[in-house]
Amino acid sequence: MDKQASAKINRLNRIEGQVRGVTQMVKDDRYCIDILHQIQAIRSALAKVESQVLKDHAACCIAEAIASGDESEQRVKFEELVELMERARK
Repeated sequence: MDKQASAKINRLNRIEGQVRGVTQMVKDDRYCIDILHQIQAIRSALAKVESQVLKDHAACCIAEAIASGDESEQRVKFEELVELMERARK
């Protein structure tokens, strides 16, 4: 496993812990605003992981498709990104 993958896994493990913490907060009937602050922190952390995965995809998979000169493969990678962005809007 490379350094970038390890960093993403560490971040995801922290997020997992945060989610468990929010679950406990709900069970403990903690103040709603405190729970919402933690949920926002989780969303922000997930967005950072998502951004890094997207950058890795562009640097690796898309770059390889472009370098290959294969228009079909380039089109597939482009369509994957468009579909991903469309789903994110919903």
